[in-house]
Amino acid sequence: MIGGAQESTLTPSPLPQAGEGRTARDALPQAGDGKTTQDALPQGSSRVAIDFHFNVDHPVIHACRVVRKAVGNGRTVLVFSRDAQRLARLDSALWTFSALDFLPHVYADSELADRTPVWLSMTPACDRARDVLLLLEDEAAPDFEHWFERFERVIEIVSNEAEDRARARVRFKAYRERGFAPRSHEIGSP
Repeated sequence: MIGGAQESTLTPSPLPQAGEGRTARDALPQAGDGKTTQDALPQGSSRVAIDFHFNVDHPVIHACRVVRKAVGNGRTVLVFSRDAQRLARLDSALWTFSALDFLPHVYADSELADRTPVWLSMTPACDRARDVLLLLEDEAAPDFEHWFERFERVIEIVSNEAEDRARARVRFKAYRERGFAPRSHEIGSP
């Protein structure tokens, strides 16, 4: 438990299983309908689920639990932050937060990355897709309009600090303005 919240509430909706849900490809035009592929794909396709986990007491521990749940559901994860210290703290926590779970993870540029379900990265330029993008950022990810489409789910973890919540509201608004439909979930107590 974190801040009185049951572990099952940490990821409010289940991660989609492979092959479930609509994809951007489902929205492609049919032959002869007069639309181009560019016209058929709306900016910020509904294919990507964006979830903000607000009011988190311990963001690093919460991130570990989100990663554990994703890996337990057979999903691959990319954890992105431009802050090297933030990634290093998560790296350390993934090794130590649970005596019962092993969460294999490497930096995305590691030679072991292709065999590892969880990647840590300071650059969004990674050309290989993952199922879940876990953002540990203070600002919107660079070129997110195009980058998010490579993931089934994007998760933002927001602490209970006022400044962090204010920055998250700016990102939330930016995503909405680009056609995404982010959802907010209160994790800790208000």
